[in-house]
Amino acid sequence: MKEIKNTALLVFICEPSETTLAVTNPASGELLCHIPTQTEEEINTIIERSAKAQKEWKNTTAKHRSSILNNWYQLLMENQDDLGRIMTLEQGKPLAEAKGEVAYGASFIEWFAEEGKRVYGDTIPAHTGDRRLMTIKQPVGVASAITPWNFPIAMITRKAAPALAAGCSFIGKPANQTPLSAYAVVELAYQAGIPKDLLRLVVNHSSRLVGEIFCNSTTIRKLSFTGSTAVGSQLIAQCAETVKRVSMELGGNAPFVVFDDADIDAAVAGAIASKFRNAGQTCVCANRLYVHDDVYDQFMGQFIEAVRQLKIGNGLDEGVNIGPVIDQNAKEGINKLIAKAVEQGATLAYGGSPREGLFVEPTVLTDVEQSMDIVQEEIFGPVAPVIRFRTDEELIQNANDTVYGLAAYFYSRDIGRIFKVSEALEYGMVGINEGIISTEVAPFGGVKQSGFGREGGKEGIEEYLDTKYLCYGGV
Repeated sequence: MKEIKNTALLVFICEPSETTLAVTNPASGELLCHIPTQTEEEINTIIERSAKAQKEWKNTTAKHRSSILNNWYQLLMENQDDLGRIMTLEQGKPLAEAKGEVAYGASFIEWFAEEGKRVYGDTIPAHTGDRRLMTIKQPVGVASAITPWNFPIAMITRKAAPALAAGCSFIGKPANQTPLSAYAVVELAYQAGIPKDLLRLVVNHSSRLVGEIFCNSTTIRKLSFTGSTAVGSQLIAQCAETVKRVSMELGGNAPFVVFDDADIDAAVAGAIASKFRNAGQTCVCANRLYVHDDVYDQFMGQFIEAVRQLKIGNGLDEGVNIGPVIDQNAKEGINKLIAKAVEQGATLAYGGSPREGLFVEPTVLTDVEQSMDIVQEEIFGPVAPVIRFRTDEELIQNANDTVYGLAAYFYSRDIGRIFKVSEALEYGMVGINEGIISTEVAPFGGVKQSGFGREGGKEGIEEYLDTKYLCYGGV
C-alpha cells in the first residue's frame, strides 16, 4: 500500500480487491484509485475509540476548540484549488462550482468555531425562595453522519463542525462515489490539530451495513443524515431502538414561481442558477417552474435562450457549466422522467437529445400539468418542467401539492403578495427574488417529508447539545 500526499489530499492507493473501493471520474469513466474499506469489527473499534476521545475533548474549553477549528478553516481555504480539483475529478461538477463548495464548506467551520463560544444556559426565576434554578448545555456525546455525493465537502463540514464545536466526537460515512473529498478535508483537520480518534471516516461497500451499525450502536448518541426520504425513514425507524437523537435533511421538490409583477431578468437569472447548478443535482434546486400567464412568453423566451448558452462537458474544461450526472442509474432515471412527461403530453421546448457517457442535455419542458410524474417526483437532473398559472390561490395550492417541504422560490415586487405567499408556502426555506439561498449564517432544513432539524445558523449547534436542568435546594 502506497501513501500519496498532494497538499490537501491523503489517499491510500491499493491493489483492487474485495476489501477496496474503486473511485471513478464520472466525466470520463477513468479509474481514479482504490481505497480501503472498513469491516464491521473495525467500525465498532472506531466507535469505541471515538467515545474515549470525546470524553477528553468535552473537557477542553470552547476557546480551545474554536482555535483548532479556525486552523482547520484556514487550511481548507489555503488548499481551495486542490480540494476543488479533487471534487471535480470524483463528483463531476464544474471546477468553479467545486471551488465555491470548498469555500461554502469552510464557512461552516468558521461559523461554528465562533458559535461554540456562545453556548449559553439560563438562570430561571425559582418557584420558591429557597431554590435556585438553571440550565446548562452539554454535548450529546459521539455523533455520526451519513452524507451524500452531491456536496461531498459541505455536507461533511456543516455536520462535523457544530459537533466538534459543541464538544462531541464525530464519525462520518461519505458517499461511496465521492470519498476522496471527505478524506482530504479530514486530513486537513488532523493537520489543524484535531485528534484522529475525534474525527473519523468509515467506508464500506454496503452503505446499509454502516447505517445499521450507526443506528444500533448504544455508544453513538446522534445520527445526522442527508439523502432520500425513503432511506431517511428507514434510519429513523432503526434509531428508535436506541432512542437516538436524529436530524434528517431529505428529499425536495422545490417550486420556482414567477409572478406577473416579477423582474423577469432577475427571475431568469435566478431560475438558471437554482435549476442547473451541479447539473440539477441538489436537494434545493428548482424542481418545477410556475410562470404567470401574463409574463409566460417573455420569461420563456429569455429562459430558453439562457439555457441554450449553457456549456456541457468535463468540469475541468474552461467555460463548462454543466458536468455529468453521478452515475448511469441517475442518467436513466432522468431520461425516464423526460420520456414519461412527453408521453403524458408535455412538449420538449429545448433539449432532450441523447448524450454520450453520463451527460444529460439541459432540457426545458412546456405544456406540463400538475399531475405529471415529472412534477410530483424529484428530478435530480438538468430538466425544467414549466407550468402556467393564473391566480395566487391556484399557485399556492399547486406549490404545496407535494409530500416534500424543503425549499421554495418566488419572484414578485408586491410587498403584500410577498408576505402572503411566504407565509402560505409549506417549506422550511423560501427564497424571495433570489435563487441561491444557502449560507452558513441561516438555518437550513425542511418540513413534512423533507425532514427535521436544522444545519447552519445559531440553530445548527443545538442539534449536538443536550439541555440539563439544575435545581439547587436549601439555598
